[in-house]
Amino acid sequence: MKNPLLLIVGLTATGKTNLAIEISKKLNAEIISADSMQIYKQMDIGTAKATQEELMQCKHHLIDILEPQNEYSVAEYKEQAEKIIADLYKKHKLPIIVGGTGLYTESLLYPYSFAQLPKNEEIRNKYKALSNEFGNDYLLDLLKKIDPAEAEKSNDERRIIRALEIYELTGKTKSEHNLEQDKTSPYDFYIVALNADREIINNRINLRVDKMFESGLVTEVKNLLAQGVPKTAQSMQAIGYKEIIENLEGNITLDEAKELIKNNTRHYAKRQLTWLKHMKNINWFDISEKEKAINSVLQKFSSFKKEDK
Repeated sequence: MKNPLLLIVGLTATGKTNLAIEISKKLNAEIISADSMQIYKQMDIGTAKATQEELMQCKHHLIDILEPQNEYSVAEYKEQAEKIIADLYKKHKLPIIVGGTGLYTESLLYPYSFAQLPKNEEIRNKYKALSNEFGNDYLLDLLKKIDPAEAEKSNDERRIIRALEIYELTGKTKSEHNLEQDKTSPYDFYIVALNADREIINNRINLRVDKMFESGLVTEVKNLLAQGVPKTAQSMQAIGYKEIIENLEGNITLDEAKELIKNNTRHYAKRQLTWLKHMKNINWFDISEKEKAINSVLQKFSSFKKEDK
């Protein structure tokens, strides 16, 4: 019998964390973050990390585990998350995977292994030099020509370079390698995906970004740079950080940075939707259907229900 696993995914700013916490109050469960930026310490505002009050309501894992100058891979995430999942099963607790980083969630559902694919430092350095000279969008355009499906998933420089490197070394795109992977999951998983009308999503994104600025996003970025975190660090390529750096370097105004963050976040939400539409066995819920989503989960995982006191 396969072990149970709950995933709460969806577009940015749809309330995934809040829903997960509400569910965890009713189930014997703990939350495992699947967010590629919330792993970093001191990066709270720009990553829309759960508040201390929220973190106290349920045990959370894989948040604030890494210094912002360090890099982190999908393989590392998979290894650490699977260890936590195994520990939770021993305690008869349901793991709840929560986050918007599609590659993280899918790496858990299926036995992906990109570690065996070849690597070449010379090729990587070539693409890094192109990025430094012409910008990240130049690399993204190159990837769109050979692997449009992969290009839709991320604008992260490191992942784009890896996809280009895989194609150059193997003659196959990363998407083609994905299809060759074993698609049999070791889990009896249930996926709750949150969505809303585009206008509602855009309004929520705008409000979230405005709140980030009010909460001190600029100061957060300044502090990271002052502590020696290089602007080229993987963490600083996140939406919300790279735009503020552009402002601090005098390339754009603060208002322009804010609008750019909103625009880039909207594009990110579109890529998330594209990714999710390719995933199988997803149960979609509008953000207005919170109770319906909760009830569906309680029915699916009734053996983990907390006893009423």
